[in-house]
Amino acid sequence: MGARGAPSRRRLAGRRLRYLPTGSFPFLLLLLLLCIQLGGGQKKKENLLAEKVEQLMEWSSRRSIFRMNGDKFRKFIKAPPRNYSMIVMFTALQPQRQCSVCRQANEEYQILANSWRYSSAFCNKLFFSMVDYDEGTDVFQQLNMNSAPTFMHFPPKGRPKRADTFDLQRIGFAAEQLAKWIADRTDVHIRVFRPPNYSGTIALALLVSLVGGLLYLRRNNLEFIYNKTGWAMVSLCIVFAMTSGQMWNHIRGPPYAHKNPHNGQVSYIHGSSQAQFVAESHIILVLNAAITMGMVLLNEAATSKGDVGKRRTF
Repeated sequence: MGARGAPSRRRLAGRRLRYLPTGSFPFLLLLLLLCIQLGGGQKKKENLLAEKVEQLMEWSSRRSIFRMNGDKFRKFIKAPPRNYSMIVMFTALQPQRQCSVCRQANEEYQILANSWRYSSAFCNKLFFSMVDYDEGTDVFQQLNMNSAPTFMHFPPKGRPKRADTFDLQRIGFAAEQLAKWIADRTDVHIRVFRPPNYSGTIALALLVSLVGGLLYLRRNNLEFIYNKTGWAMVSLCIVFAMTSGQMWNHIRGPPYAHKNPHNGQVSYIHGSSQAQFVAESHIILVLNAAITMGMVLLNEAATSKGDVGKRRTF
């Protein structure tokens, strides 16, 4: 039985080979070559990504914010592959642009980037960069951007969404507000460390010394402390400061004014009802003071019994 079964198995194998399509061998060869090419392309992408991350880490070791021109922007931010988030400040820092807001925003941006660079959580998942208008005009044109400063987040995958553009006009550009926005977009939490600033302490010490010296010199005659006019002026100054929005400016840190880098037009009044510039607060303060002074003069003219011409002038 065994000798008879062996030839039959050989005949079946021969039939199977006979019925195998002759065109399948080129197809299998093509499939094998395609797999090899895909594997090589994936390896090439990984090597390119590793080179980009290594270059970014080298730049970050030198400075927390690295400047980019059009070529670097397209290579490290626009072109794939990427596995990192990039925060970019579009600005105009050249003196001929006269953008004071850009310089103020740059200081806050520098504080934020330094806080991340020297924190224990620093890694290669988040980088900070800058594109100056005079160094990357083509980038501004590519993004249809006509104002500065502007902060944008470029995610590791996909195109930036509307929320990836920081609402500077409404929120301001304080480092703490930028850190909160970055945490919402990247899940990277940055604790802001500000350099020590002793100007407030020095000013308070000078004020206390001045008041103390004045009281010491007038120690035998302190009737001026009970002067109603003096206290009224102090109270009015506090009221003017608060009603003009100075406390809002202190909390939000808005720019003094906004200058368009293209046409040079300066805006002192914010276009939104939910934000303001510092200059706008000063304008409101002056108007409130003028109205109050007018009311005081009208009251003085009505109650005084002095010269008629003087009362008419009041």
